[in-house]
Amino acid sequence: MKRVLKFTVALALLFASTSLLANGPAKTFGKKGFGVEKELIDINLDPVFLKKGDKLLMNLLNLDQDNVIVKIYDSEGRIVFKETFEGKLVVEKAFNFEKAFEDEYTIVVIDSNKTYKEKVTVK
Repeated sequence: MKRVLKFTVALALLFASTSLLANGPAKTFGKKGFGVEKELIDINLDPVFLKKGDKLLMNLLNLDQDNVIVKIYDSEGRIVFKETFEGKLVVEKAFNFEKAFEDEYTIVVIDSNKTYKEKVTVK
């Protein structure tokens, strides 16, 4: 009889601990169990600019998949280039300043959250 009682208590403790672990932490209660949770992973959504000689590579992770506008201004504030990316998850663009006039150019990336700038000087 004692053996059955010990087995039942052990089984009840095992069941209780399993059900507590299956529910997860209290702060995630009621949330969906799939997808990326921003509280668990820090994701930097700023564009990445990489300069290679006279070329500039731009890469932006656009999780909202909203429109992204890329513009290039010269030193006098004139628009030299403009392109709109619609509904893309990853926005990539390569700029070649090999044949550009000597000047300072500003690359502006506008997404739904922020505006980002990068300067390039052509000599």
